[in-house]
Amino acid sequence: MPDLLLELFSEEIPARMQRQAALDLTKLVTDALVERGLIYEGARGFATPRRLALHVAGLPVKQPDTREERKGPRVGAPEGAIQGFLKSAGLTSIEQASVTEDPKKGSFYTAVIARTGRDTIEVLAEILPALIKSFPWPKSMRWGRDSSQPEALRWVRPLQSILCTFGAETEDPEVVAFSVGGILAGNITRGHRFLAPAPFTVKRFDDYGPQLEKHKVVLDSERRAEIIRHDARDLAFAQGLEVVEDEALLAEVAGLVEWPVVLMGRFDESFLAIPPEVIRATIRANQKCFVLRRLGQETLANAFLLTSNIVAPDGGAAIVAGNERVVRARLSDAKFFWESDLKVRLEDRLPKLDSIVFHEKLGTQGQRVQRIAALAKDLAPLVGADPAKAERAALLAKADLVSDMVGEFPELQGLMGRYYAAAQGEDASVAAAVEEHYKPQGPGDRVPSDPVSIAVALADKLDTLVGFWAIDEKPTGSKDPYALRRAALGVIRIVLDRAMKLRLLQALVHPLRFSRVHSNMAEQRSIAQKPAAENIQTTLRLTALAQQASEIGNRLHFGLGGQDDETPVLSDLLAFFADRLKVYLRDQGARHDLIDAVFALPGQDDLLMIVRRVEALGRFLDTEDGKSLLAGYRRAANILRAEEKKDGAGAFEAAHEPGLLDLAEEHALAEALTLTEADTAAAVGCEDFEAAMRAMARLRPAVDAFFERVTVNADDAGLRRNRLRLLNALRRTTLTVADFSKVAG
Repeated sequence: MPDLLLELFSEEIPARMQRQAALDLTKLVTDALVERGLIYEGARGFATPRRLALHVAGLPVKQPDTREERKGPRVGAPEGAIQGFLKSAGLTSIEQASVTEDPKKGSFYTAVIARTGRDTIEVLAEILPALIKSFPWPKSMRWGRDSSQPEALRWVRPLQSILCTFGAETEDPEVVAFSVGGILAGNITRGHRFLAPAPFTVKRFDDYGPQLEKHKVVLDSERRAEIIRHDARDLAFAQGLEVVEDEALLAEVAGLVEWPVVLMGRFDESFLAIPPEVIRATIRANQKCFVLRRLGQETLANAFLLTSNIVAPDGGAAIVAGNERVVRARLSDAKFFWESDLKVRLEDRLPKLDSIVFHEKLGTQGQRVQRIAALAKDLAPLVGADPAKAERAALLAKADLVSDMVGEFPELQGLMGRYYAAAQGEDASVAAAVEEHYKPQGPGDRVPSDPVSIAVALADKLDTLVGFWAIDEKPTGSKDPYALRRAALGVIRIVLDRAMKLRLLQALVHPLRFSRVHSNMAEQRSIAQKPAAENIQTTLRLTALAQQASEIGNRLHFGLGGQDDETPVLSDLLAFFADRLKVYLRDQGARHDLIDAVFALPGQDDLLMIVRRVEALGRFLDTEDGKSLLAGYRRAANILRAEEKKDGAGAFEAAHEPGLLDLAEEHALAEALTLTEADTAAAVGCEDFEAAMRAMARLRPAVDAFFERVTVNADDAGLRRNRLRLLNALRRTTLTVADFSKVAG
């Protein structure tokens, strides 16, 4: 069957856009083909620094013929309806339609519309220009004489040629005839910009790949990456070194070259006194080079690997020398930053944080550090950390943000703080916390293990969450500009990984009030800067804000209880944690409905206990006792729901009357409920959820027997009411462990 080969050759395609562009081209073309009835066998997109290509295999020669029967208006319908039907069906006269008899609806016109499939090459010539013109580049440009015209072609960089052929491998393929932006599609492309720039003719995909290789272009980005990986390892091993693997850099470099050639450069050994992460960041960010270490060791070597795009006549000596000059200059800058930063203690940098606005409604970074330090000190005893060390670490945690090194390499924040803290003689736990308080930053990132690091990491994340909730800047849909979902997931992972008992509501109250104090202060500064014409309103508002700040400050100082307006914020934030916990546990294989069932109970803000209760509930409901009790609960709940509509909500809340228990099964259920409610409450109070579930399991025989032999809605009103009270007691008892109404299935 015929294949399609399409190549869009341009001046340049940035490496960061190549992978997505190849995926977009594949999807756009194949979707358009399928929409037109052209089913293919396989498709794959490719990208190099200069070309975007697509191969679609196994296309039919033409579209399938179609036959459609279209129902029209009734016989005798108005002329306008008939003319509309004729136009839509492509008929010139109503005599061309047939009449269909329907016993119920009467006689109506029908038309059979037969369409002969078009040649695939014609369809391609029709769809490809529009797809190319509307291609979804993140950034694009116009060029040439027509660039001022709104309809001018836009491309990532100037489009230079289009290659498009279609045909079977046993025949010479045809060029798909179309043009875009004045560029006519053909069967000619070019090779490497410097090594083989002459144009050459291409027939089909089987010919395209080998021809490009002859002209010094490796089409497949994965193969280019593998060439770089293999050559880099061999070159390093020959020098007794090994590559510090970096898959992200490898993918980027593979997008920068069409004919990869790996070379080794060196730098002065004195630069190894700089932290290795700085060396790696410098060489990686500025030169897109790989760093090396001594074979079998963690120590970096004073060498690096670069990837050239040409085979140089001098073996790459000039290229290596040029890169060595740049690396030397960059490392000299890094060494200067490192040495100058070491001259200033971290605590001496703290005043600079007061001039950096964290958020216009949440104050400065300096104020945020105060909040984090106070919260870390409070959390320290809960995680087994020294409160003084936790407070000290939190005070220093953000100081490296105003260092020269982090100003140059923001990705090193935290890590540089750890180096500076260690250099100035801080306690090892304090220095570690300065780096680790950012962790975990993603699903694959590790959770901090040192208690001081845990206290500061929790304080940092809880302050962030509470602050943005206090000013109503919550995630919406797919938008989460402040990474609040990641912060909540970080809290969850820390708590669960370290098996911590942490009451969220208790932990959230103080940062909420601190955030409000600083929010009021920020608003005071903003209002004070308004024009004098607004002086009266400004004075009134500033007075109100000062009074609010004073009241909140008093509550913080004297440890008073929460305010009414705190409840909605904290409740909403707790619900957000519940959603994040569901996502996390669902990824671990847990059922989200069981999380809902546990979270529905009042006072559920201990994440570890929630998870343990969910696990125990899941194991219980997997047993025959659990399944049977759940069925009994649902039957009771359905009966109560129906009867409460008649008698009113809460009609059966009172305790049952022992004197009205008539049958042995009623007595048995009443006794079982009394014992179970006491046992489950005691077990839950001891946080022994397995024991609570075992106690619940003892209800099963009594519940089964009750529903088998007792008529709930008895004719006697007293018996009916008493039996419904028993069922309500069953519903109330199950709430000791979970809200069974939330359990799915």
